[in-house]
Amino acid sequence: MKSFKWFSLAILLSMCSLAAWGQSTATLTGTVTDPSGAVVPSAQVKVHSLATGIDRVIHTDSDGIYVVPSLEPGDYSVQATVSGFSNYTVQKVTLDVSQTVTVNMHLAVSSAGETIEVESTSQQIETQTMTVGQVIDRKTVQEIPLNGRHFLDLTVLTPGGVVAPTSGSLTAPSRGLGANSFITAGNREDSVNFQINGVNLNDISQNQITFQPSISTTSEFKINNSTFSAEFGRSDGSIVTVATRSGTNQFHGEAFDFFRNEALDARNYFNRNFNPSTGLPIVGLPGEKAPLKRNNFGGSVGGPIWKDKTFFYASYEGLRQHQGILQNSTVLTAAQQATIAANAALFPAAAALAKLIPLPNSGNNYVAFTPGPVSIDQYTADVLQQFSSNDSLHGFYAFQKDVRTEPALQGDTIPGWGDHRAAHRQILTLNETHIFSPNFVNEARLGFNRISIAFNPANLIDPTSVGIGDGLVGNVGLPQTTLSDIGLVFGGPSGFPQGRNDTLGLISDTATLLRGKHTLKFGGEFRRYLSASFAGNIGTLTYVSTPNNFEKDNATVFSVQPNISSSRVYDGALGAFFQDNFKFTQRLTLEYGLRFEWNGTPVEGENRFVLFNPNGNGGPTLTQVGTNGLAANSAYKQSYSYEPRLGFAYDIFGTSKTVVRGGYAYLVDQPASNTVTGLAANPPFSTSVTYNGAAIPVSSLYASAKAAGVAISSINPNFKDAYIESFNLNVQQALPGGIVTSLGYYGSVGRHLRIATNENQASGPVGSPHLYQTLSANSPIDPGVTIASNISEVNSIGTSNYNALWLVFSKNLHHGLELNMNYEWAKSMDINSLGSQGGLNLQDSNNPSGNYGLSDFDVRHHFAGTAIYVLPFKGNRLVSGYQLSTIVQYQTGNPVNITAGSSSFNGLTGVIRPNLVGHVITHKSQAPVAGSVSSATNVTFIQNSPGTICDVTTYTPACTFEIPGTQASATAPTAPTAYTGIGNIQRNGVTGPGFADVDLSGQKETKLFKNVMFTLRADAFDILNHPNFGQPSGNVQSSTFGQISATRFATSDGGSSRQLQISGKFTF
Repeated sequence: MKSFKWFSLAILLSMCSLAAWGQSTATLTGTVTDPSGAVVPSAQVKVHSLATGIDRVIHTDSDGIYVVPSLEPGDYSVQATVSGFSNYTVQKVTLDVSQTVTVNMHLAVSSAGETIEVESTSQQIETQTMTVGQVIDRKTVQEIPLNGRHFLDLTVLTPGGVVAPTSGSLTAPSRGLGANSFITAGNREDSVNFQINGVNLNDISQNQITFQPSISTTSEFKINNSTFSAEFGRSDGSIVTVATRSGTNQFHGEAFDFFRNEALDARNYFNRNFNPSTGLPIVGLPGEKAPLKRNNFGGSVGGPIWKDKTFFYASYEGLRQHQGILQNSTVLTAAQQATIAANAALFPAAAALAKLIPLPNSGNNYVAFTPGPVSIDQYTADVLQQFSSNDSLHGFYAFQKDVRTEPALQGDTIPGWGDHRAAHRQILTLNETHIFSPNFVNEARLGFNRISIAFNPANLIDPTSVGIGDGLVGNVGLPQTTLSDIGLVFGGPSGFPQGRNDTLGLISDTATLLRGKHTLKFGGEFRRYLSASFAGNIGTLTYVSTPNNFEKDNATVFSVQPNISSSRVYDGALGAFFQDNFKFTQRLTLEYGLRFEWNGTPVEGENRFVLFNPNGNGGPTLTQVGTNGLAANSAYKQSYSYEPRLGFAYDIFGTSKTVVRGGYAYLVDQPASNTVTGLAANPPFSTSVTYNGAAIPVSSLYASAKAAGVAISSINPNFKDAYIESFNLNVQQALPGGIVTSLGYYGSVGRHLRIATNENQASGPVGSPHLYQTLSANSPIDPGVTIASNISEVNSIGTSNYNALWLVFSKNLHHGLELNMNYEWAKSMDINSLGSQGGLNLQDSNNPSGNYGLSDFDVRHHFAGTAIYVLPFKGNRLVSGYQLSTIVQYQTGNPVNITAGSSSFNGLTGVIRPNLVGHVITHKSQAPVAGSVSSATNVTFIQNSPGTICDVTTYTPACTFEIPGTQASATAPTAPTAYTGIGNIQRNGVTGPGFADVDLSGQKETKLFKNVMFTLRADAFDILNHPNFGQPSGNVQSSTFGQISATRFATSDGGSSRQLQISGKFTF
C-alpha cells in the first residue's frame, strides 16, 4: 500500500496538470466578423473585469474565434480592436460560475478609430457545451424569500429538483442547519458532489455536504445534473459548484438581522386543542403555538488592499434559535407516584426513576414544549492576489461551530432527555491561475476539508445512582427506558455516544490549451481522506407492565454495549481526464472526452476490520485483516473505471438563438467511508449483551444478561463502485425581452448501486432456522459462538431508472420583472433509494429485484417558479425602492410503502409487505378523524375501515390488505395460520399527499447617505397557511395505519404553516 501511495504521488507530480472535480470559473468565447459576415483573424480581444480592473488580452485565430478560459464569475466588458475597423465594445457581460458564454462581435469599417458600444444581450443560452444545469445568481440567492437562508433549499428551483420526501436521511433538514443534501434528476441523496471554488466540500463519511456556506459569502452557485464533461468526476449524481464572493476595487459590505418568533407565525395544523370535526376540546393536546425566538445576524466587508492587485472579503454569520419541541406522553398517575414513593424502601430503583418522570398535567398525559436551542457561528475570509496580468492566487477559508439539543428526535417522550450535538466544520481552498500564453492557461488547486462532530446523551446521569446495574460506570446516561404498556420513553438515547472526525486533503489542476477549432482540457486529481469514528450504545431497558414490573424493580428486556468501538479509515482516489470541445463548424460544437478514476480500497489504521466468510474453514468464520494471511486492504477489491463523455451543441440558424443539444455520460460514484466502518464494529472490537425473558431485578441486569451471540456486519468481497449512465436531448430558444425557454428529455440508468442485504435470511416463518447459526470451530475469532440471526451485508446490486421531460422558462430582469420557472414530468424507479443511509429493507434478500418499484423520492409532476418585481415607483426616498419577490411550488406526492409490523419470513421487523387483495382508497379531502385522544387530530389518508386489514382466517370481501403468515393484526382478530409466503403488494405502491407552497417577500430599499442603503424586508413563508402533510403511517398492523399525524418537517426552518420574518440590512 505504501508503494502505491508513492507511485500515485509520482504520477501526480509528473503530470503537466491534474484533474479538477469541477470548475468554479467561467469561459468567454465568440467570433469576430466584418460587415460582410466574413471572419476576422488576428483581431485583439480585451476582456476587462469591472470589479477588479484586471484585463485579459487574446487574439482571434484564423477562423475569427476567440476563447478566454478561467475567468472569475462577475461582470466584464469585452472589446475587439483591429486596424481598419471601428473598435467594438460590449459594455457589460455577466459570466456565471461554470458557464461558457458566447459573445459575437460584428465590426464596422472605420478610418477614424471610432468606438461602437453596445449592451450585452440580457440572456445567454448554452451554444458550446452539452452540460445541463442552472445557475442560481446572487440576486436570486439574496432577494427571494428563503426560509432559513440555506442555499441548498434553492435546488428545488432547478430542472429535475424536487421537494425531498420525509423518509430521507441526508435531505431531512436539521434545525438551524438545513438539509445535508438534496434530490434531483432521479439521483440518490448521497450521490451529490459539492464543491466550493472547485474544491470538494463533501463529508466523506456519508457523502453529504460538510456545511452550507453563508449566502452572504456565496456569489452564486450552479447545479449540473446531467451529462457532465470529462473534467467532472467523483460522484454519479449532481454537481453543485459554489463560487464565493471576493473583494473589488470598491469597499463594500453589509450588516443584517433576520428575526422570527411565534407571535409572527400561524399555529401548526396539528397543534390545536379542539377537534375540527366536532368542535369539542381534546384532552392532552396544547392549543398554544410552539415557542420560538430566532435571530439570524451577521455582516461582511470587502474591498481593495492594493488597488488592482490585492482584494479581500470577510464575513460572519450567527444564529441563535430557541424553539419549543412538543412532547406529549402518558405518564405515571399521581396515585402511581404515591404508591411508588410509599414503597421506596422495597423498590428503590422505581422510586429513583419515578422522580425523573413529571406528573400529568392534562388527563393522564404530560404535555410540554421542551427547549431545543440551536447556536451557530460561521466565519469566512477570502483573499484574491493578482501578482501580474498572467498570475493570480485566490484563497478562501471558512470555519463553523454549531451546537444544538434535540429533546425528542431519538424517541424520548418527556422532557429532560434527548441528545446534544456539537460540531466544528472548516474548509480551505487555494486556487492559482497562470496564463502561460493566450492559448495556454493552467489552474492549480489545493484543498482541505474537515468536520468534527460528537453526539452525546443530553442527560449524563450515572445509572447506578438510580439502581440500574447495566454494567456501565460513571455519568454516561441511562439506558433508553420504555414503559411499553403506557408508551412512555425516557433516558438514553440508545446508540449514543458517537462521533467522527473526517478530514480530506486534495491537490488538483486543470490545463486549457487552445488549438485552432479545439479547446482542449486535460488533468487529474489526487485526494486522500481519513475518517475517524467512534460509537457506543448505552442500551435499552423495557418494562412490559408498569404495575407488575416497573413498580417492583423488575425488567424483561435489556441490552447494552459495554465498550466503545472505534475506527480510523484511510483511503485515496486518483483521477485523470482529457476533454475536447471541437468547433466543427460555426454552428456545430462537438464535445468528447474520457475520464479515468481509481477509488482505492479503504484500510483501517490498526487493522480492526473483521471480515465474515460464509465458506471459511469448516463453516462461517470471522477473521481480522492483517492476520491469517488476510491483507489489510481485503475488504473488497480496488476499483478503477474509464468514463466516456460525448455530446454536441448545434446552433441551428447560426444566431445563438436556437440550439439543439444532446449528450451521454458514464458517471462513477465514490463510496462513502461508512461502507466499511461497520467492519470495525465486529467482534472482538465491539460486543453486546442482552436479556429477554422473565422479569429480573434491574440492579443485576448486566450480571443476569448473557452474551447476545455475535452480531455481524459484512461487505461483499466483490463490491463495485456504483455508476450512472446519463443522457439527454433538448432544445433551447432565446426570445425577445431576455427570455429563454428549453424543452428536453432526460434519462439515466443506474447499476451497482449500494444496497444492504440479509446474508442470514431465515428460510420461512418465525421459528425457521437461519442459514448460518454458529461460527465454525475453526473461526479465528469466537469459534463456535452463536450467530445472532441477521447478517447485514453491503452489496452493490441495486439498480435504478429515471425518465423525465423538463420544461424551463426564464426571463432576465427587464422592465423591472425577472422570472424563472421549471416543470418536470418524471418517473423514477429503483430497488432501494437510501444508499449509504439505508439499512435492511428487502423483504426477500434472495430476490432483490422483488423490491423494484417507485423510488422513495419519485414525483410525477413538479413545478417551481420564482419572480422578482421592482415596482415602477420613482421619485424621492419615500416612494422609490420597493420590490416584491415570490417562490411558488407544487408537486404531486411521494410513494408510501405499505408494510406489516412484524415478520413471518426473514427475521426482520417492518419489512414484509402484505398481500393486496382489494382496491386501495385514499382520501384526497384529508378530513380529520374523530375518535380517541391519540387520533382526534390525525388526518386519514388511506382508508382503514373495519375489515380493511385481514389474514387468511378473517378474509371478507371488504379486505384490502391481507397479512401473510402467522402475524397478528391490530384491527382484526387473527388465528395462527400456516406460512403463506411474503406479500405481493409492490414496494411504494401508494402515492402520498402532494406539496404546495407560496412564499412572498416585500422590501423597501432607502438611500441613507452616498453609497449607504438600508433595506427593510418582510418575508411570508407559506403565506396561504396551507398545511403540507407528511406521509401517512404505512404499517397495516399499526393502530394509526393510513393516518397522518404531522406536517412535513414541522420543527425545521420550513414548517408547514405560515411563518413571518422581519429583517433589516445596511449595505454600502
